[in-house]
Order: sequence, then C-alpha cells, then structure tokens
Amino acid sequence: MASSSCCIGLLSLVVLLPFLLVSASATKYIDAICQRTSTTHKAFCVKTLNAYPSAASATSTFQAAGATLNLAISYAHRYAVFAGKVAKENPKLKKDFATIQDAFMTISMSLKSAKLELKDSPDTANYDVMVCTDSTMIVKNLIGKNTDKVSKTVMLMTLKMEKLLAMAVGATVAVGG
Repeated sequence: MASSSCCIGLLSLVVLLPFLLVSASATKYIDAICQRTSTTHKAFCVKTLNAYPSAASATSTFQAAGATLNLAISYAHRYAVFAGKVAKENPKLKKDFATIQDAFMTISMSLKSAKLELKDSPDTANYDVMVCTDSTMIVKNLIGKNTDKVSKTVMLMTLKMEKLLAMAVGATVAVGG
C-alpha cells in the first residue's frame, strides 16, 4: 500500500513538473519584459502578462514579447471598433470619434509592423511602438476635456493603451538587448 501511494506521488510529480518548469520559465521572460517597462507600469505589466495565457506559457523572451505585442494589438483593434460604433451612433461626436478610430487603427498597424520586425530588427520594432504615443496624444487632445460618458470611456481606454504600449516597448527592448 505504501509503495502504491509513493508511486502515485512520484507519478504526480512527473506529470506536474513540466508545467511548473514552464511556468517558472515564463515568469522569467515576463520579468525580462516588465523590468524594461516604465516604472509606473511595472506592476500592471506583471499582472497582465501573468494572466495572459500566451505570455504565461511562453518558452522564450521572443515568444513572451510576441504575446505582449499581440495583446496590445487586440486592444487597439477593439478600441478602434468601439470608436467606429460611437462615430456611427452619435452624429454630434461623429467627426471626433472617426479621428479616434483612425488613431487606434494606426496604433494597431504600427504594433503589427513591430511584431513582424521583432526578430530581425528589434530597434525598428521599438520605434514602431514608440510612435504609437503620437496617436494616443491625438486622442487625449481631442477628447480630454469632454465630460460625456463615452468620452470618459475612451479616455480610460486610451490610458490603458498607454500602459500596453509601455509593455510593448519593454518587449522590444527585452528582445533587442
């Protein structure tokens, strides 16, 4: 009886060990990215990437960086879709939200470009991420003083996008050394 419980314990350890090792490795890659993220966004970076399955299961810094860029791309795309819907639904804000939609689409395209360049030219990828802050400034300047609910929502989305961009910068720097 004792030997069967020992075998079950050993078998459990053999089955779980690879998952524990991958998790520990992924944490190392996430830390490499988050240590290169701006000081004000490090905790957000660690929490976000540990909760994102593609980053949490990464087996290299490059994979974790790619996952980080994918996450930022998905948010930029969602935000562009949201702004597009608002532009169609609210004639009063149509022009502003069409501009905001374009800004988020520009961010999405720049991040996609960065992801494609990440392996061969991390410096160029870093530049592509850095120029995204121009688009967030456009959004902030356009609606920053508005007090309506939708504008406040877009401002919160923009602030989150800035955190995601800081993570993307950390990702390109972690790959580029």
